[in-house]
Amino acid sequence: MPAPAVFTRTPTARDRRQDLLLAVVMLVGAVISAALSSISGLYRDEQAPLSWALLVAVGVSAPLIVRRRYPALVAVVIALVMFISVTLRVPEVYATNIAMFIALYTVGAWMNDRRRAFFVRAGIILGMFVWLIIVMYRDAIDEADKAEVAAGLFSPFVAFMMLNLLINVLYFGGAYYFGERSWHAAAQRSALEQRTRELEAEREITAAQAVALDRVRIARELHDVVAHHVSVMGVQAGAARLVIDRDPDEAKRMLSAVEDASRAAIGDFRQLLETLRDPGDSGDDEPSAVGIADIERLARASTDAGLPTAYTEIGDPVAVPSTVEVNLYRIAQEALTNARRHAGADATADVRLRWNADALELEVVNTGRTVGVLRPGLGQLGMRERALASGGEIELQPRPQGGFRVRVAVPIAAAGDFESPDLRHPRPGGDQLNDPKAGRRAVV
Repeated sequence: MPAPAVFTRTPTARDRRQDLLLAVVMLVGAVISAALSSISGLYRDEQAPLSWALLVAVGVSAPLIVRRRYPALVAVVIALVMFISVTLRVPEVYATNIAMFIALYTVGAWMNDRRRAFFVRAGIILGMFVWLIIVMYRDAIDEADKAEVAAGLFSPFVAFMMLNLLINVLYFGGAYYFGERSWHAAAQRSALEQRTRELEAEREITAAQAVALDRVRIARELHDVVAHHVSVMGVQAGAARLVIDRDPDEAKRMLSAVEDASRAAIGDFRQLLETLRDPGDSGDDEPSAVGIADIERLARASTDAGLPTAYTEIGDPVAVPSTVEVNLYRIAQEALTNARRHAGADATADVRLRWNADALELEVVNTGRTVGVLRPGLGQLGMRERALASGGEIELQPRPQGGFRVRVAVPIAAAGDFESPDLRHPRPGGDQLNDPKAGRRAVV
């Protein structure tokens, strides 16, 4: 997981326009404040000329235009203008104080170098308090001969100085506090926006993965249906062509099997298309209704298609999820299809289903040609995917004496936790040999 990006604030074009508007408003207010302060005689005889107040108004207003881009520089410039203004008794203090507050707030809210932001604000605040203490001390010396000073600790003059000190503490403390709050709020908002973007990207990736998985699942189902039914129809049609002259009845039977296989293919395709159009809320992962009970019928169909196939079921069946049933059926179907295509004319197959205490095993073994080099194809890939989707393991191995072996084992729960599968999936009819001691049913 990548490290989170360091939060930084960069003023937008809208922010810069707002700063320009603020500077204009501050300039107008400073000019008005300077005029009124000059007329009212704020500093009496020590008051500086009005022209100086206009210069101060420009000095505290113009820097605000770039306050978010250069917060430290703006704060220092305004602090110097404020210091000079009060020292020279320039008749303007209100707009200057507002500008100083905004400048300190901006340093805390917009300066990306947080260490430097602290030192800039701490330096300005400390300098202002040192200057304030010096001014208060000077005023106290000037007023030392007056009765107000000698009246006691809480004389009017001392009370005024303490009030002035308290106001400055609240003033600078408020600028520092609100600047920090603004920075942290912006950082939290940025983190939330970043997380929202990440969640949106994850959602898009998840959606793309879901589409890819659906495509793989549909491709696997189409491959299994097409390969099986077309293989059966091809074998039966070829055999019918060979015997049609000498045994018309057998040819008719084979063509009837081709017809049945085509109907089954159409049925599977229709079911698949219906699932794609309306998945429903069944929760099933596979667009098919086939299951373990149909493997016996699959073995019979394989025999009819020219590959003599024996089916054996051992143990007491228990209920398993429908997805597992579909996957095992498709694995058996693909294994028999491959045997018909590659094993040769005299090959046979054996399908065994074993219900063990902790696992359900399906084994499909066929005789025939020796497989030299195993070349994985879509069929083998599909079988592996189905085994993994069922939580099981699969073995695909050529046999040394010829033929191929497919074995898949899927863990199952205890039989008592499920209802009997015979109540859910009636077994197809047929000649069955029942062995009550072994729980064995065999069909050839």
